[in-house]
Amino acid sequence: MTDLTDAEAADIIATAAELADVARVATLSHFRSAGLLADSKADASFDPVTVADRLSEDRMREVLARRRPRDGVLGEERGSIAGTSGLTWVLDPIDGTRGYLSGTPTWGVLIAVADRSGPLYGMIDQPFIGERFEGGLGRAEVTGPMGRFDLRCRPARALGDAILFSTFPEVGTAEEAAAFRRLVPKVRLTRYGMDCYAYALIAAGQIDLVVEAGLQTYDVMAPIAVIQAAGGIVTDWQGGPAHDGGQVLAAANRQVHAAALQVLNAG
Repeated sequence: MTDLTDAEAADIIATAAELADVARVATLSHFRSAGLLADSKADASFDPVTVADRLSEDRMREVLARRRPRDGVLGEERGSIAGTSGLTWVLDPIDGTRGYLSGTPTWGVLIAVADRSGPLYGMIDQPFIGERFEGGLGRAEVTGPMGRFDLRCRPARALGDAILFSTFPEVGTAEEAAAFRRLVPKVRLTRYGMDCYAYALIAAGQIDLVVEAGLQTYDVMAPIAVIQAAGGIVTDWQGGPAHDGGQVLAAANRQVHAAALQVLNAG
């Protein structure tokens, strides 16, 4: 893991805040606007991208070019730029574009800073609600309409008492969906459709599990940093690193993580 001075860490945190600020302006300028249209990035399924996605990422890249020109950048909409500092900014300008198009307030802007070992710092920002979840570099906090609070994941509880979230009821491949269906009856409550906000709820101590598949690096880097800073754990479905996306099991604590992992791999 990269060793950062206090000044370097402070600059990263300040830069992330500026990125989130410009992304808020960009995304809110089109949110719930009449006639907002989306292109689809995939032929087989609806994978939407809007003018707001592109504008949000462009504005963030402009800030990074000015403040952190030596760092690499990996963004969902504009690809990657190699850096020379050993640090890479991983950006998802709107995570949950389907929700954004629908007018729901559970999409978010994801910002992370990573080195070769994984994320060092992450932010989940929800512009419409005005909530900002941060984790890493000595921080684990949320600021929003209710003030500022430390983030802390839920303590251990039985799997049968857990609350589980996933973005889609149809999770990944047929085999992955079957594994997920084994888990659903084992928990107290299952909810869908929250995108990145579900990961923020783990860090805030509201829910216990998020299980997903088919994710990309920019979908997971920021949530991993935020959840880990709050005391949780994020892995793939085999218990290995999830930094590259794919299968993701996010949990409030190691006990509920182990229980969910066992069910997912019981087939």
